[in-house]
Order: sequence, then structure tokens, then C-alpha cells
Amino acid sequence: MTVRLPELAEHNPLSLVVGDLNVGHRELDIKNWKGNRKNAGFLPQERAYFDRFMGEAGTDVEGVDGSVGPGLGWVDVGRRWAGEVEGPYTWWSQRGKAFDTDTGWRIDYHLATPALADTVTNYVVDRAEAYDQRWSDHAPVVVDYAI
Repeated sequence: MTVRLPELAEHNPLSLVVGDLNVGHRELDIKNWKGNRKNAGFLPQERAYFDRFMGEAGTDVEGVDGSVGPGLGWVDVGRRWAGEVEGPYTWWSQRGKAFDTDTGWRIDYHLATPALADTVTNYVVDRAEAYDQRWSDHAPVVVDYAI
């Protein structure tokens, strides 16, 4: 990703990477972040990698694990749209009542170049209304871009 993201941005300033990236980047992205600090998907090394994806392009970015690497300048559309709030979560464990209590993880992303991120007109996590109406343990992330 550290090689490919700059290539994509250079090829087209309206580039986008989407999907289930299986990492909760920040504490706001996991309801039970304290209990997951040593678990895959929230390890400091994984989160530091994301710090660099979204770090200011051309600057050294210190990751949550203390490592330093070049920022790539991509935008986490979900975090930009939602602001500094918990969630909105996109995945819930099938165990217990995680869905019912909204004890989830935000691990599905739209990572956009700054030019594309500036065109966002709407962002929504299409969460089912009830557990028995879900078709997956993930909810789709739907973003409208005015291009």
C-alpha cells in the first residue's frame, strides 16, 4: 500500500481505495478499544501503518507505535464526514449482542485522494435496523461523490 497509494494518486487525482481493511485505525473506531489493544485489527503496528496512509503527504509521520514514516496524504472519508465521534461502526461480532448494543468496529473504509475527498456530498453506514434483518456482519459504506 505504501508503494501503490502514491502511484494511484499520481495516475489520477480522483482515486479511491475501498473495502474491509480489517483495522480499526483509532480508538474512536472500536467500541471496546481498551480490551482489543493486543488483538489483530487494533495492534499498534497496524494502526501506525494507517497513520502514514492518512498523514500529511511529504512529511514524516510518527505512528501510534512510535515508528516514523512518510505521510501519504490520503483521506479517511468516514472519519472526515463523521468527525471526532465514536464510530460509526461497520462491523459487529456475531457473538453476544454486539449488534444490538452497537459494540462494533469501523473497519470498512473509503480512502480517497484529497481532491476526491473534497467532492463528498454524503456518507452513510447502511446499518440494518435489527439483528435479524442483517445480511452480513458488515454494513455497507455508501458515499456520494460529486464528480
